[in-house]
Amino acid sequence: MCLLGGIILEDSLNILAPISGKVIDLTTVNDPVFSKKMMGEGFGILPSDNYVTSPVSGTITLVAKTKHAIGITTPNGVEILIHMGIDTVTLNGTPFEIHVKVNDKVSAGQLIAIMDLTAIIKSGKDPTVIVAITNSDKLNDIKIHLGKVDSGQIVATTKFHSNSDKEVDVPTNYHQIAEAIIQNIGGVENVSSLIHCMTRLRFYLINDKLTNDSAIKNIDGIINIVRAGGQYQVVIGPSIDDIYAAVVDILGPKLSQNNSIKNDAPKSFWAEFKNYLNSFIHVLTGSMLPIIGLLGGSGILKGILGALCGYGILEKSSGTYLLFSAIGDSLYYFLPIILGFTTAKVLGANPITMAVVGGVLTYPSLITAGNEAIQLTVFRIPAHIMSYTSSVFPIIFAAWVGSYLEKWLKKVIPSVIRSVFLPIIEVILLSLLIYVGVGPVMLYLSKLLSLGVESIYFVNPALTGVLVSGLYQILVIFGLHWAIIPILVNDLAINGHSYLNAMISVTMVAQGAAAMAVALKTRDKKYRDLSWAATLSAFCGVTEPAIYGITLKYKRIFILSNIGSAIGGFLAGFFKVDAYALSGSLIGFPAFINPNVGVTSNLQGYVIAHIATLIVTFILVFVWGDKDPVSN
Repeated sequence: MCLLGGIILEDSLNILAPISGKVIDLTTVNDPVFSKKMMGEGFGILPSDNYVTSPVSGTITLVAKTKHAIGITTPNGVEILIHMGIDTVTLNGTPFEIHVKVNDKVSAGQLIAIMDLTAIIKSGKDPTVIVAITNSDKLNDIKIHLGKVDSGQIVATTKFHSNSDKEVDVPTNYHQIAEAIIQNIGGVENVSSLIHCMTRLRFYLINDKLTNDSAIKNIDGIINIVRAGGQYQVVIGPSIDDIYAAVVDILGPKLSQNNSIKNDAPKSFWAEFKNYLNSFIHVLTGSMLPIIGLLGGSGILKGILGALCGYGILEKSSGTYLLFSAIGDSLYYFLPIILGFTTAKVLGANPITMAVVGGVLTYPSLITAGNEAIQLTVFRIPAHIMSYTSSVFPIIFAAWVGSYLEKWLKKVIPSVIRSVFLPIIEVILLSLLIYVGVGPVMLYLSKLLSLGVESIYFVNPALTGVLVSGLYQILVIFGLHWAIIPILVNDLAINGHSYLNAMISVTMVAQGAAAMAVALKTRDKKYRDLSWAATLSAFCGVTEPAIYGITLKYKRIFILSNIGSAIGGFLAGFFKVDAYALSGSLIGFPAFINPNVGVTSNLQGYVIAHIATLIVTFILVFVWGDKDPVSN
């Protein structure tokens, strides 16, 4: 009997590619938990599209709350884990769309998820899809076919042990395992917070020197430990949910919206600062990530419209211009509505409620009153009406307050009437808070921030360019660049342009040029292909593949690329290159066309700074970089 599509044969199983791309050996993936086969045998795929299908027929047994992983069990008991991206648990499900739920029956090749590769890469994560057989000890003779593959093609074939059906599972005492873990990580008082993904417990510890690594590794049910991203990760595998529940039982406090357990043990100032900084960056990342691509695309469209009007090809009074101008401007104009929705999802507030609050901030009548400096009173309290269109920080602040306000309102409003009264009361209170209270202050601080950025810039534009461009990609490594994105958006919203964005743009070209030099130098075909892909990605404005896949691995190349960036930043500052939209690198050149007057000397400055960055960085890496980075 021979059935295709992942159906079990008498003693064998075919595993299909869940996504189109390039199959790679599991030992080469950038996650030690999988590359060291702690989770069992399997393979990785460098994806080329967004659609994830089931590699086998079976039952859905696990769907991660953060949507980044799905577990399937075949009729013969083989446990398959599909892990979409590396460390994507921190993205809280934003780039994923799941099409199945636990206990669903699926057929091999059936669509189970969609992953947004662009969003994952822009967030600095590796998009590699990993397929792991978590109970591969039941199998033998696993054959994996490496290379290019289309979704649905057979990638792996395996056979069962002849006596696998006689194996008996021994009951596990999860509470004892949890007690042993907590005891050897320094006790309850050493736990700052805890989250978990499909394979591991991720502890944030107050003092990670109090851990007993060898003791934890020897606990039954523990596969290994990993230290990464400020986390102490205990790798467990399929029993993660049971052990996590047991750990929560011992730690005591209730779970928050993002499934973290907070400990009130005293922390050092530095530990508190890092915790708040990580939380702040997490909120900014989650709120901005879904709209970054559309912000860039809108800016490019506005630049193209400006060029067409500047050259007399298109009239501003024409219907074509009005329509496409609305398409380019709408996201910026209604930014509070969109940010209200995305920020609420990150903070655990009601996204629809916060979108409505954003709608109040952009309500036409109130905007007109603000523009005409009409003095209004609300309950006899003077309200300083201002225009909040295109604003960033007031709605983020409102969403933060809303996340706590909702919890309080749920306690005081009876459940019988809660669904009707809670949302509208929350909208009223938050709108009053913004218009009568902190809104004008937040908007003033936003303008002050924008003015501060420009003031620093104009002290010495060229020197500012050297510092910003020379250091920016270092911020990318630590994920701190997400704290700058709202500053850029705020700058564009208030001033209509951003010198800072122009300086960041040249760093993308520098990383692409460095990857290009490596592609031409290396004799390793696999690495050459990777380098060319990273080059194109950087020239399209996404530098993470170049940084994590190429330049950062070879310190000299990374340093040389940053020197090239600094030179490009000097030229961008010297020519006072200005960006009119959140876009950059080579593909984003329309963002440097003034949308009001068309092509000016600003575009010439952009061309000089970016082409010089490309040439200088390429020469630096090609001449002074390693002869062949891979072989060395």
